[in-house]
Amino acid sequence: MAERNEHGASSSRTRRSLYHNLGGGRLADIMFWKNKKESGTILAVFTLIWFLFEVVEYPFITFLCQILLISIFVFLIWSYIGSSQLIQRRPPSIDDLKISESTWRFLFDKINWFIIKLYDVSSGTDFRLLVLAIVSLWILSVVGNYFSSLTLLYIVFVGLETIPMLYELYEEELNYAASKSGMNMKKLFDNFNSKVINKIPKAHGKTKRRM
Repeated sequence: MAERNEHGASSSRTRRSLYHNLGGGRLADIMFWKNKKESGTILAVFTLIWFLFEVVEYPFITFLCQILLISIFVFLIWSYIGSSQLIQRRPPSIDDLKISESTWRFLFDKINWFIIKLYDVSSGTDFRLLVLAIVSLWILSVVGNYFSSLTLLYIVFVGLETIPMLYELYEEELNYAASKSGMNMKKLFDNFNSKVINKIPKAHGKTKRRM
């Protein structure tokens, strides 16, 4: 019983660390489906966009112009009805339509967070995470040869919305598989160093003999 409690505590700490490593904010809430309605709506919108442009092959310029035309007509009719007091709800003002500075600040913070995480992974302090990043990027580059850019972005988005949640459900199995593969890779590198790299003659040894 005590072992289960300790295992559960360590599991919860891992989940919390993964949640905070992904930012711990609204983006992490969406990826972990903390708000299922918001996450489901975003996934449905991206799926609709992918379906229109990839399956139906709807032209992007036509789609953009029609969205702008619909927005113009909606605001025009809403402004006319609102000024005539036929409905009590007034149309939004220009201040309501502006993108707030906090939104841009949030976007730039996420970009800076991504750059910092990329630097941390590249430093090699976490060998397992480094190998996982290299293998993932290599697989993504290979898969990119067989899909369009929009389809590839859609696959990445679906992965970002599902992988963290699946990791939270199957955390123990994935951690065991990752640690085992990391140990095997480390043994492979050690064998390569001992059998190949260490047998290469040193250049400074030859220079000392000549002297």
